[in-house]
This record gives sequence, structure tokens and C-alpha cells, in this order.
Amino acid sequence: MAGTYVPVSEQEPPQPPPPGALVVDTTRDDRVGEFRGVAGPYWSLRPAQGGAEWEADPAYVRLATPIERLRAENARCNARSEGRFL
Repeated sequence: MAGTYVPVSEQEPPQPPPPGALVVDTTRDDRVGEFRGVAGPYWSLRPAQGGAEWEADPAYVRLATPIERLRAENARCNARSEGRFL
């Protein structure tokens, strides 16, 4: 039935992307991160330019758009050239 309400607790969790895919955490000001894996009910993400991983609720994560991926790759290249890439 179209328009039927399904509580969040009963919805099917989203499928995780392949490791290394660039995704956006919408709860952290659209922060772009690299998908690292699943940690319990959360997804582990890491900034594209390196840094500490964080956990995100999969319900608030989406795949990065082409322009977001381009910006993240550019930031990664800049960090690597400056010796900051971890």
C-alpha cells in the first residue's frame, strides 16, 4: 500500500557500500568520509584526507555526489603532497 507508515525500528537497514566508497554523513554537516566497515549497528567512516575514524548511523549516510567525490579526492591529493596523508 503506497504511503504506509513504517516505523524506523521496523525498516530494513541500508546495505553498506563497498569498502573505500565515499559517503556523506548528513548528521555532521555533510562531512565526506571513506567507508571502512560495519561496527555493530554503525558504519565506520574516515575522512578522505586522513584522520580519525568516526561512527555514523547508516540511516543518515548517503553516497557522495560526483562533485563531493571530486572535492574529497582533491583534498586527499593536497594532504598527500603536504605529507599529511595517513
